[in-house]
Amino acid sequence: MEKAHLFLLMGILLVLCGCVTSDMSELEREVEQILTRPGGRIAPIPAIEPYEAYTYQSGKEGARDPFQLFYEKVKLDLAEQDEDEGLTEAMEREIKYRNREELESYELDSLRMVGTLEDSDDLWGIIRDPDGTVHRVKVGNYLGRNIGKILNIYEDRIELREIIKNNDGRWEERPAAMALYEE
Repeated sequence: MEKAHLFLLMGILLVLCGCVTSDMSELEREVEQILTRPGGRIAPIPAIEPYEAYTYQSGKEGARDPFQLFYEKVKLDLAEQDEDEGLTEAMEREIKYRNREELESYELDSLRMVGTLEDSDDLWGIIRDPDGTVHRVKVGNYLGRNIGKILNIYEDRIELREIIKNNDGRWEERPAAMALYEE
């Protein structure tokens, strides 16, 4: 501790030694030189353009209203479909009468499983969307545009079931999986 005090005292003495000189002539000359310089002209303030109000008009009949919630639009579009062939009652409830989740607006291939999170008895999946936002999902959540319901979450993959239309126009379920993405 005494060494620290000694070094501190020596530092203070060195700083004070630099303040000893009383010759201010160089400083006074510099100040006089600065004061004799002509002053500059300040530019006038630029004119402010008036704000022009803009009213949004889509220009297309039936175009999406940007102020309408997305899932309501999708729900309406799916409800208008008449091709219900092969659609079970449970599938119909999943497709038509359920609120959409955020990750359903992305293609399944564009989503990446980047990890898992365990909380007591629950295992959560960590998903990164194409925008770089990280989401936490659990069994029962939906991913992708094909109504992909999460069935199981494991350390290295997520298993889900998608509802799609096959080539005949019939609704069918198909299994899908998302593996852990390693960079």
